[in-house]
Amino acid sequence: MKKRFRIDLSTTQTIMLSFLLAILAGSFFLALPGSSADGQAVPYVDALFTAATSICVTGLVTLPTVTTWSVFGQIVILILIQIGGLGIITIMSGLMISLHRRIGMRDRQLIQDAFNLNTLSGMVKFIKKVLLGTFMVEGVGALLYMTVFIPQYGLHGIWISLFNAVSAFCNAGMDILSENSLCEYVHNPLVNTVTALLIIMGGIGYIVWWDVVRVCKNLKKQGLKCFRTLTLHSKIALFITALLLLSGTAAFFVFEYDNPLTLGSYSLPEKIQAAFFQSVTTRTAGFATVPQQNLTNASAFISILLMFIGGSPVGTAGGIKTVTIAVLFVAAFATIKNKEDAVLFQRRISKQAINKAVAVVCTSFLILFASTVLLAAITDAAALDIVYETVSATATVGLTRDLTPKLNMMGKIIIIITMYLGRVGPISLMVAFHTRKEDRNMIKNPTEEISVG
Repeated sequence: MKKRFRIDLSTTQTIMLSFLLAILAGSFFLALPGSSADGQAVPYVDALFTAATSICVTGLVTLPTVTTWSVFGQIVILILIQIGGLGIITIMSGLMISLHRRIGMRDRQLIQDAFNLNTLSGMVKFIKKVLLGTFMVEGVGALLYMTVFIPQYGLHGIWISLFNAVSAFCNAGMDILSENSLCEYVHNPLVNTVTALLIIMGGIGYIVWWDVVRVCKNLKKQGLKCFRTLTLHSKIALFITALLLLSGTAAFFVFEYDNPLTLGSYSLPEKIQAAFFQSVTTRTAGFATVPQQNLTNASAFISILLMFIGGSPVGTAGGIKTVTIAVLFVAAFATIKNKEDAVLFQRRISKQAINKAVAVVCTSFLILFASTVLLAAITDAAALDIVYETVSATATVGLTRDLTPKLNMMGKIIIIITMYLGRVGPISLMVAFHTRKEDRNMIKNPTEEISVG
């Protein structure tokens, strides 16, 4: 009797493969002549690049979204962005729940790994809340956008509003307004505010949402003291997010204040608005209200740092995440002060969390370094533009100093791979290629002291 051939994939490998298959499926549809605005099929590498940047919710594009793709092509891109933002496992689980199918243990493990959760309990309820919360926020965002885009574009403004709302919440940064992103709306308070709030809501993370809602229910009884009951994760995510947004705004305001190519000619309120939006969009969103190639070198380096950090865990943002950088710095300062434990908000950080933070940063840096060297080898662009591009791809941001449209085929392939690795995550990447379980009974190697630093 013949044995059935069966591929036994781990949950991490399944997630990585699902993203890859979604990219390939998306590229097939985008390569069709009907997806193109002029009825002529675009080169497959550009269709693949667009599918990858959509699924990876990055936003780097080799072809302008507004002029290249037909309505059908834009619908495909929007579906890919929504799938990429929520995650394929979330979409499939949502469909199973709507069809009253049972969510088994394997499916629960997939959801746990997809969202990097610490427990298997309450998965069905979690998925329902994620889907409901996502569609509600995107819907409200679309309605607010319509107050601007319908008067300007007529009924087509409804489609523009929906597309932008989904793209902003999913931190994709793709739009169908113009070829220069949101630069035409740099002085529009509503477009800036709605886009920024959608980006922040998507990037702060779902578990922070529910934690804040839980605490706010006790606001009348306990007053502001109730916020002390937030989980450590929520406190870190909210604090670091606020710190980065404010410090980023201040830095861009100072460095771009007299720059005639960016904020130089704006009024004071407009300068503050544009500086704040730049700080927000570097949190892996990818929209731009000022041309990135016109930023001063200081602002460009600040943007690179903010892009690399990114948003918060269990959300739609990329980067190494706010909680990761907080844990890393707290652990480093604890070592400098010769303290045994790393403590944050009067809570001790576990060694496992510190080790994971180190692994995330190191692996992300390796991906970034490799893609930077490879891209530098095949292009003669300025070093700053190359680093800006590769950080944007690694952290799935979508901001570019006008380098993406100029990439040759090899450059496009390098960025595609970088976006994919950045989206699936460094930890997932390492776990996927190391599935052998550690033998806890194995003899440990002896310890020997070394000199570090």
